[in-house]
Amino acid sequence: MRGLCSAVLAFEALVIGFAALVAKDLTEVSDGALWAVAGGGAAAALVLTGLLGHRWAYAAGSVFQLLLVASGLVVPVMFFLGVVFAGLWFGALWLGQRVARLQAAARSQAAADQ
Repeated sequence: MRGLCSAVLAFEALVIGFAALVAKDLTEVSDGALWAVAGGGAAAALVLTGLLGHRWAYAAGSVFQLLLVASGLVVPVMFFLGVVFAGLWFGALWLGQRVARLQAAARSQAAADQ
């Protein structure tokens, strides 16, 4: 689960940077404010990537996904991209938990067979 979620967050950091380039020409937000918010968002994604060793970081990542979708209020295409990345994030969480359950079941079955 950690690897999948890390990949989602790393790609989100890149998308945030590219979205800032688009927003620079399409919004009335000042360049300084735009780059501060986009840089902060990209940095937050990368920091969260490093913090995924802690359980609470997955909840923080989920909140981050909601904020990314909400960024569509400034750059409308981010509604779409935010939903795509949120789907990838929650899919990674679901798949990671499923794999963990299957591994635990296999370990308990192996222990029972011995």
